[in-house]
Amino acid sequence: MDHPEADADDDSGLSNYDPDRDIVMGHEYVAEIVDYGPETERKWAKGTRVSSIPVLITPQGARVIGYSPGVPGGFGEYFLMSEAVTRVVDSPLPDEIVALADAISVGWHYANTANMQADEVALVIGCGAIGLAVIASLRRLGVGPIVAADFVEARRQSALAMGADRVVDPAQESPYRAWRDLAYGEDAIQPLFGGADVKKCVAFECVGIPGVLNSIVRSCERGTRILSAGGPPEGEHLHTMTAKRKGLNMHFGGGPSVTHWNEALEEVMSGRIDVTPMTGRVIGLDDMPQSIDDARDANAPPRIVVQPWR
Repeated sequence: MDHPEADADDDSGLSNYDPDRDIVMGHEYVAEIVDYGPETERKWAKGTRVSSIPVLITPQGARVIGYSPGVPGGFGEYFLMSEAVTRVVDSPLPDEIVALADAISVGWHYANTANMQADEVALVIGCGAIGLAVIASLRRLGVGPIVAADFVEARRQSALAMGADRVVDPAQESPYRAWRDLAYGEDAIQPLFGGADVKKCVAFECVGIPGVLNSIVRSCERGTRILSAGGPPEGEHLHTMTAKRKGLNMHFGGGPSVTHWNEALEEVMSGRIDVTPMTGRVIGLDDMPQSIDDARDANAPPRIVVQPWR
């Protein structure tokens, strides 16, 4: 894990990092039921294909699967799931596709939480897996137009495939200028003092690198709503006076609710949200060390899927 100190400082209770104990990672998964624990309802036959929101209900409270020493994840041969939140994978799609439902659930959560209105135009900053999930979810909900920004060409192409209307390389063009052009037209004069023609920006921060959220605060339109889906583990410094003077509204939405997670699983299993543009390499366990290093590179695919039996 690249940010153990951040997990050690997390007082939400969802993870409990211990530098002296190993963690079995893997919190996006499709699994097979091999047995049941005591006091379970045994709802499904052994061998049933299942998935779940990656949270295990323990006597100490809820823990994110694959984030704590005592709550191993999908990279292990066996791991525990809470029967109450487990869902049957009822789909002809392969495991490597359905396993991406958890990433989609984050975007689905933020897209639904945004509850965008007709006079609002979306701006997605960062087109990794979560940014792509936000784009796909907004498109599925009928939201448009959508502007997306990322420095990496492959990610911008994936954003288009997932439903963005316009993509921007921030090294070449300001995402906020591109937003204005799309909201008002390239030759239109933007209204300055309100009125029926004013468009409002809803910005989704999906990067998680220090400085990005503050750059949105400094560069976005007045009255922008910002949904922070990234959130750097190291924390962030925000110029609150700028935010105050612009009248910004910032929302730290957390993870998906069980309802949003279940809805996202249905969207993926049915094919209503196509996740293939997010799917990169499919590897076995022997390839994991190199692939984890590769995943740190900005040019890596949004998701590298592990099949332990390969």
